[in-house]
Amino acid sequence: MDELLNGNGAALLKRRRGRRRRQPQSGGASVLDLSLRSRKVRRHRKSAASRVAALRARALLSEDSDSKVPSVGGEREGPAGLPEASRSAEPRPVPVRPRPASATLPRRVEGRAALSRSLGTHAEGPERPWDSPLQQVLAELNGIPSSRRRAARLFEWLLAPLPPDHFYRRLWEREAVLVRRQDPSYYEGLFSTADLDSMLRDEDVHFGQHLDAARYVDGRRETLNPPGRALPATAWSLYRAGCSLRLLCPQAFSPTVWQFLAVLQEQFGSMAGSNVYLTPPNSQGFAPHYDDIEAFVLQLEGRKLWRVYRPRDPSEELALTSSPNFSQEDLGEPVLQTVLEPGDLLYFPRGFIHQAECQDGVHSLHLTLSTYQRNSWGDFLEAVLPLAVQAAIEENVEFRRGLPRDFMDYMGAQHSDSKDPRRTAFMEKVRVLVARLGHFAPVDAVADQRAKDFIHDSLPPVLTEREKALSVHGLPVRWEAGEPVNVGAQLTTETQVHMLQDGIARLVGEGDRLLLYYTVENSRVYHLEEPKCLEVHPQQADAVELLLRSYPEFVRVGDLPCDSVEDQLSLATTLYDKGLLLTKTPLVLS
Repeated sequence: MDELLNGNGAALLKRRRGRRRRQPQSGGASVLDLSLRSRKVRRHRKSAASRVAALRARALLSEDSDSKVPSVGGEREGPAGLPEASRSAEPRPVPVRPRPASATLPRRVEGRAALSRSLGTHAEGPERPWDSPLQQVLAELNGIPSSRRRAARLFEWLLAPLPPDHFYRRLWEREAVLVRRQDPSYYEGLFSTADLDSMLRDEDVHFGQHLDAARYVDGRRETLNPPGRALPATAWSLYRAGCSLRLLCPQAFSPTVWQFLAVLQEQFGSMAGSNVYLTPPNSQGFAPHYDDIEAFVLQLEGRKLWRVYRPRDPSEELALTSSPNFSQEDLGEPVLQTVLEPGDLLYFPRGFIHQAECQDGVHSLHLTLSTYQRNSWGDFLEAVLPLAVQAAIEENVEFRRGLPRDFMDYMGAQHSDSKDPRRTAFMEKVRVLVARLGHFAPVDAVADQRAKDFIHDSLPPVLTEREKALSVHGLPVRWEAGEPVNVGAQLTTETQVHMLQDGIARLVGEGDRLLLYYTVENSRVYHLEEPKCLEVHPQQADAVELLLRSYPEFVRVGDLPCDSVEDQLSLATTLYDKGLLLTKTPLVLS
């Protein structure tokens, strides 16, 4: 907690660049082709870590006797022995042994029945006949208590049958990947052209802000955005004239896309954004280019020919900024050329050049999921090093000693080839001082500030039925017969609580203050609201840390490490009322 209070320079930390999250302008292509058949603060107290360990041990010992909270099933395993990615221009399909139906398709979980099981009740009801793999997996997520496990499960489904561990170990940031599924219904219910048409009619969609119209003809890209609202007549006329329509931030309009991204952002630990692209037949909307994000392209409707190219030189690998538009003459041979069909998935790393076009009289609709923008070691060190230099100057006299009086006689570009021993000694001194900077680097403070930024970037959480029922959202308070009724449910020292979800809050030291930043009041529009936070009293800091680190295990309010029962109840009630905690069982009226 002392580290949080002094902030290790966090109060001085500023983001050294102004940046605006940009959505990718197009999709990419891929190399690996996988076929899938349809279907308070006290020094004498225990640390937060030891308390978490004790809670988890207690949970394991009581697993068989406590039936109120269902356990989550084991991780699904993917097919073993996946071959290396092909590097040919036209990849061969890699045969993958189909999983049994029970492993391939998520189990069907009806929302009301899942909630009943999670609350330890036995209400019966017919299971709803989900009609697409996406709807099935979203229903399954509703029955998984841990948000961590939900994020892992959804990512597993997104990559299936490619195992996530293989993807991260061998392909992430390295190779382009194509997953063929031969299942047009795989993404059904995520987004459609009918959803776009309804949005144009019913929502306040504006050209330039929410929707772009663009085309790429004879090597030249044009953006043809009229001023004002994107009414259906205008938007569809531009489409008929050969323009691709790019919907920015569909998660602001579509609850399903919002849920999809809100779950996956926990998997990546980085903002997850998206664009939707509708391209008319026999056209191309965007010039060849590369992006500064990791991109996952989900083909929703129609077909599209994709070409992807490796970075042209090492300076473009894992690019930190997006490229200008390229001409065809700037490109070499594609590492992959393929047609995406509904249900297919394509991934490519930042820096991979890509272009895509519709052919054969068929339109295309795809969603690009983007993540990992400016989330590199270099970005982290860009924030750490200036603070490390400042701390070193203040704390170590070696950094305050004067430069040699004659250093300009042997240093600088004009002396770069000099063999002067004074130059060698100067360079060695620089290396020694740079090596010492690590002792002064406020690594944890910078990590906290980046986590704070991620909290601000994040979409607000989408709650499961269980989370709604066991949080403030499930209290039966309402207006009835001219007055509010069912008011008075309170937490006690016996109430067991944990955070609403993992990763929705971060405790950050800023100067002499402790602030708990959270996501639950964020907007679905990027940075529409200022960062939201609560100030935490130092005597309650250990209790907040315990709650943040113990998820998904429950903690008795009476076990929170505070000075008094009043402090315990005050903290828990504040967090519960803000929507940051849920209880093990529903609160009852006092």
